[in-house]
Amino acid sequence: MLKQMRYGRTLADYAGLTAVLLGMILFFGLQTEHFLSMATFRTIANQIPDAVIIAVGMTYVLIIAGIDLSVGSVLALGAAVLGVCLVKWGWPLAMAIPMCLAVGLLCGALNGFMTIRWQLPSFIVTLGMMEAARGGAYLVTNSKTQYIGSSIERVAEANVAGLSLPFLLAMLVVVLAQTLLSGTVFGRHMFAVGANEESARLSGIRVRSVKFAVFAISGFLAALASIIHCSRLTAADPNSGAGYELQAIAAVVIGGTSLMGGRGSVINTFFGVVIIAVLENGLVQIGAQEPIKRLVTGAVIVIAVIVDYYRHRLETTRN
Repeated sequence: MLKQMRYGRTLADYAGLTAVLLGMILFFGLQTEHFLSMATFRTIANQIPDAVIIAVGMTYVLIIAGIDLSVGSVLALGAAVLGVCLVKWGWPLAMAIPMCLAVGLLCGALNGFMTIRWQLPSFIVTLGMMEAARGGAYLVTNSKTQYIGSSIERVAEANVAGLSLPFLLAMLVVVLAQTLLSGTVFGRHMFAVGANEESARLSGIRVRSVKFAVFAISGFLAALASIIHCSRLTAADPNSGAGYELQAIAAVVIGGTSLMGGRGSVINTFFGVVIIAVLENGLVQIGAQEPIKRLVTGAVIVIAVIVDYYRHRLETTRN
């Protein structure tokens, strides 16, 4: 019975997000003749892969009732390391990419270690890492943009059946992350830790190991997103990723993941990223000025948080 109720809620979430997305597409399609075109959808598909990958890691962190404010800066640091490896040291791409991913994994592991070792709020720890990683990006690049060129550009240009390689990679990450979340013991432990950490510990779950792994995954995915980001820009910019942490949190919340932990879905997060991308592109095409774009996007995020609050109250009352 419980599984049927959860399955029903999942379908309701998918249906609700799909309806919102289709409604937005229809609205902007009626406002401008250029929105409903392959060029627009291709632009959106090429814009979202790095945002999707970062949001997947943020979904995991919020499910365990944490937060990771460092993902944007870790993306910048990973990009800086990638650029230095390729340009300054002359490494081949096959060696530079693992180094970039290792840096992201290390940053995430440090976040997890400091959070669990000294029982510090993840907000404070990742805020410190946000500054440290950004500073590291400036040091590695000497505060200058590293132009990488064609060696990384090929990643963005590659496509399969008309779909770009970064977009396909992002979809693969979504599928694997959702499978890990909903089909493994580790995924169930994540939900248990987020719902009630003390109860999870008393039931035999290794809470520290789960939290450490989640933060490490978040850092690794931020570095993976930096590779896609660099391939689109053909450069490593130490200012890259500024504000990405807020965009990721917004997408995750719009997707229905609870800020209080214990509930979330990677697929819903993907819907959240697409909704934000469609909203921003639609507002640009109808000629909305930057202040209006920020007001509308902010309003959508606040509404999503309010909906999450009342949904949490409703579920608590039912239980």
